Amino acid sequence: MPLIRNILLKNSKYLCGVVLLSFIAVICISMTERNDFDMARREILLRKIGHELLLQSGDSTSRVLPVKKIAGNEYLIAFEQELTFRTDSLVSTTQSILAKDPLANDYVVNVLNCDNSSVAYGYAISKNRKNDIVACKGRVQPKACYLISIKFKPTGINIAKHGYLLGSLPFLAFVGFIFLRSVKPRRVLPDGNQHTGVIIFGSVSFDTKNRKLTANGRTTDLTGTETRLLRIFALSPNQTIERSRLQKEIWEDEGVIVGRSLDMFISKLRKKLEFDPNISIVVIRGKGYRLKID
Repeated sequence: MPLIRNILLKNSKYLCGVVLLSFIAVICISMTERNDFDMARREILLRKIGHELLLQSGDSTSRVLPVKKIAGNEYLIAFEQELTFRTDSLVSTTQSILAKDPLANDYVVNVLNCDNSSVAYGYAISKNRKNDIVACKGRVQPKACYLISIKFKPTGINIAKHGYLLGSLPFLAFVGFIFLRSVKPRRVLPDGNQHTGVIIFGSVSFDTKNRKLTANGRTTDLTGTETRLLRIFALSPNQTIERSRLQKEIWEDEGVIVGRSLDMFISKLRKKLEFDPNISIVVIRGKGYRLKID
């Protein structure tokens, strides 16, 4: 008996760790299944938004194309045919339909032009209605090819609502303490200051280290994000770069929430490249972008 007792005491912490890890695994599996269900339900609601917009445009026959998830919390609604819409109708439609999504408390809607991804109309909805940003109500947008981008604010509501968050914190802390020393530092994607060298494309000299564009004696400064984004394009001129790759390499690998749309950064780069008419960033519909150099 003493021998058995000693063995049990010696290994009790390991047995306890196994039990706790098993319990956490069960919780994580349940959370994942629930999250998958919520995401599938959300995509159906987004398709319904597209359907209602087509009906309001007088189109009852053309299709809403498959909803695309272009980032962790960003979705894209596309249409088979051109359409028109009233800004106030779009706002009320998305609000009424997304009210059925318990996780859709805060989100930003941008209506993009298909040809260049410029923002034709946009607004922000918040759980606190005082923080809503809605402008230009009552205006009718011209009939054209539009994409509806809806980006949701990430939340932990799903976890908290089901009691998982409070229940799992002690166990997560325990696991973190055990494996803290064995965890390797996560790779951090280097920023623009760590890049070296000058890249030449067209008549443009792109200094990645100092974040500058120079052409015809004119120099333009770039932000860190613009530098990293343009570097990807400059290293693969006239090649299509998938949107998912840009999202991943610029933001996702760093574990940082994308606060601004990729399309906004693309638009800024276009303006800074305008002084060379032979260079442009074009949209490859359904795929991504391309740095076109004539």
